Amino acid sequence: MLSSAPGLSGRWERLEPRPRARMLRQVLHAGLRTSFHALGRFVASHPVFFASTPVLLSILLGASFSRYRVEEDVEGMLAPKHSLAKIEGNLVDSLFPVNRSKHALYSDLQTPGRYGRVIVTTRKGSVLDPVHLDTILKLHKRIYQMQVTVPATGVNSYNYSFSYLCLPDDKNVCIIDDIIRAMEEIQSARTANRSVPILRYPITQLADGRQAYIGHQLGGVQGWGPSGAVRGQGTGARGEGVRSARALQLTYYLQAHGSLMDRVASQWEKAFCAELQHFAALHPKLGLYPSTSSSLRTDFQFSSVLAHRPLLASLGACGVLAVLCCSMRDCVRSKPWLGLLALLSVTLSGLTAAGILNLTGATYNSTYLGIPFVMLGHGLFGSFEMLSSWRRTREDQHVKERVASVFEDVMLRFSGSTMLHLMTLGLAASPLTNMEAVRLFCRTATLSVTISYVYMLSFYSSCLVFTGYLETGYRHGCFCRRVPKPDRLDSKPAWYRCLMYTRYQDEAQTTNPPHEDSHLLLGCVRRCYGDWITNTYVKPFVVLLYLVYISFGLMGFLQVTQGSDPSALVAMDTATVLYTRAQQRYFSSYSPVIGFYIYESAPYWNASVQRDLLEYAKGFQRISWLEAYLNYLSDRNQSTSQPRENFTHTLRHSFLREPQFAHFADDIIFAERGQGEEPDVAASRIFLVAKTTENKREEMSVLLDTLRRLSLTSRVRFLIFNPSFVYLDRYAAAVSSPLRHSLLAVLFLLGLSSLAVMEPLVSVWLGLTLLSVQFGVLGFMTLWGVELDCMSVLCLISALGHSADSSGPLLCGFASGQGDSRTRWVRVALERHGVPSLQTLICYSAALVPVSSVRSNLTRTLFRCLTLTAGCSVLHTLAFLPTLLTFLPPSKTQGQRPEGEGQRQEVECVEMNDSTRVVDQITTV
Repeated sequence: MLSSAPGLSGRWERLEPRPRARMLRQVLHAGLRTSFHALGRFVASHPVFFASTPVLLSILLGASFSRYRVEEDVEGMLAPKHSLAKIEGNLVDSLFPVNRSKHALYSDLQTPGRYGRVIVTTRKGSVLDPVHLDTILKLHKRIYQMQVTVPATGVNSYNYSFSYLCLPDDKNVCIIDDIIRAMEEIQSARTANRSVPILRYPITQLADGRQAYIGHQLGGVQGWGPSGAVRGQGTGARGEGVRSARALQLTYYLQAHGSLMDRVASQWEKAFCAELQHFAALHPKLGLYPSTSSSLRTDFQFSSVLAHRPLLASLGACGVLAVLCCSMRDCVRSKPWLGLLALLSVTLSGLTAAGILNLTGATYNSTYLGIPFVMLGHGLFGSFEMLSSWRRTREDQHVKERVASVFEDVMLRFSGSTMLHLMTLGLAASPLTNMEAVRLFCRTATLSVTISYVYMLSFYSSCLVFTGYLETGYRHGCFCRRVPKPDRLDSKPAWYRCLMYTRYQDEAQTTNPPHEDSHLLLGCVRRCYGDWITNTYVKPFVVLLYLVYISFGLMGFLQVTQGSDPSALVAMDTATVLYTRAQQRYFSSYSPVIGFYIYESAPYWNASVQRDLLEYAKGFQRISWLEAYLNYLSDRNQSTSQPRENFTHTLRHSFLREPQFAHFADDIIFAERGQGEEPDVAASRIFLVAKTTENKREEMSVLLDTLRRLSLTSRVRFLIFNPSFVYLDRYAAAVSSPLRHSLLAVLFLLGLSSLAVMEPLVSVWLGLTLLSVQFGVLGFMTLWGVELDCMSVLCLISALGHSADSSGPLLCGFASGQGDSRTRWVRVALERHGVPSLQTLICYSAALVPVSSVRSNLTRTLFRCLTLTAGCSVLHTLAFLPTLLTFLPPSKTQGQRPEGEGQRQEVECVEMNDSTRVVDQITTV
């Protein structure tokens, strides 16, 4: 019965779920637009307050730079914060501290405090040649006797030498590298005209009978083959004789307990580098590559020092192009100062954010170089959108109404993109992020983007108000001088007429809108590009280009590599980079020394346990107390499988008291049992070294996973550790997890934003666009030689917000139109929102160009990733989306007005009062 009534059936249809949801979105959308309209009127009513307050606040907070501090713990910042390797390292340090290794120090086995390290190479010949060997020993003597004075002046100054700072052995003698002892033995033999002892590689035997690993102390080794033939570099079996070596590495470990000793050790490291530089100048036949415990920190922060001038150049280039992008032929409607003021707004917000960080005790690191570009891309696009919307407002309106219309038109989209920035950066800054560098960057970027958004609403909007009054008074956009009327302008010279060209309101009513005729980019998009990109014959080529884009992106995505080496984030041509290159060239044949730690009491006397431990160490170069002890028993015709008491008694009272085996006492921890009983071996360690190839870090990562899986099934509880494992352990998960979290945040936010947009498909399109941009940036980044490290991940996270800034308004502008063809609304969206994207790309690219000149691996990664982000974003905004939207949803036929409704006209009486004229007219809307 209800269905027979036409009126009731129509009401029933309006109460269906889909119309109700659409009505809810309309109400919410209208409420937000009304709120921003009121906010725009409020800002326009108090422009002086909103213009002066941000400036004063920035000046006050800028004074806090006296508290500026630089991050000191670079290693902890670049390594995963929570990892199994760090727990294992703490256990290793508690069982076998560095100071407990009285007889030998194994390079890179444990994390040292302070140290000085140098790689010595020869231009010609071998480091073991008599002339080079004598020179190297002379260098060692100079370093050993070198003194530093702390404090530098005063009566309380003291001289400290290496013998005072070094790690001592049980005889209170400085521990030095085994290769020095071997070279001293060779020199003594040559001096005494005795036969030179054979130096074997990578494990040699010293004069006291002790075995020493020199694989990390001697590099570029060529050995003798079985018939006297020469083997290639880095090849050979265990204990092969050394024929020649191209490089030598020496390490000097220091004690740094207490603040005074740490100061002295720091001064010693500086003097160490200066001494090596002076020595290299005196001996040009040798190449010296020093490294200290502070080299990584110094060279990592040095990128910021190198980037000072290029950043200022970026600011200048961006300012010039921002002025040009805001200029028009019409001198009144041109807004060149707004380009500079937009840049000033971003600068003030950055200064305010830096002041807040300084006051809260935060520290600075070189990854923060990317934050100005995050703020710049977001701020410039918002300012260009506001300026574009301003030019679409009616010139006969009052300035307050025009500003309110701009807020109503732009701020909902700008606030949405800001929320997306904050969501992605904020989630990456949460405790869920396991990489401290990523967390600190995203936390600072979140604060900066928030302040930049507030300053855009206040400072830049008030500047727009002031320039609006200049336009209303027909004053020159650059010189603020009132433009003469046409009758007075005709008598002026030609250059003056060109400089003061404008169209008064009475002229503009009978011709095309002035902003369409005099704005170069808008005219190009309206007359040329919009028609060309929507041409039927161009669309197939654009679709083909997108397929090529996806193909190359997939190619790069399948080749993504981890960049877990911290030296890849420091400035070029620094000590860290030069030392790393020399190490990779001469010392890449073997992995770092891996500590094999048995941390629980095990039945070492059991034959099956002995077989298992020997099997685990098989295939490695090793120094094993267990293997040496079993050989010791076999040489004496004793069984290796004995009762516990006999096994332990022989180990303690016979084996460890032999001079050549005494150093193994540092590798065994005994635990007392009862009185009169032999103690147990509570813990022990074995040193393993693996043969490696060019992909050293990847092989170490695979080796770490393999040995850890083995430790889970082994009867003997053991762990393996090397300080480099802190960077390798779950590095891929630690680096990529913030990116995954940010993508999830984007999808969640887009789902919520579908409630505030008129067409929910906008959220779907925007999500697909962000994924496409992210996929392309990641793929092309890999093809360009950028590895997945903390810096590239930071750029990928910020790319989400940048692509949303660029493509979001275009999608909203297309979806908001109804009635006309798709092609018509694509062109309109390009005119309204494609031009701000193009202006942002021009200024952003100009700001990036000077950064490419910085000699730093970090800024090189930053430049490449941000360039790809800008390129992929604008490619989607100006090419892919305009083409795909012409034949894919949303439809333009839904929600059309009934016939005749579109022809209805409303009459509105507008009265404008300002300082220049009073307008009272009937306007057709």
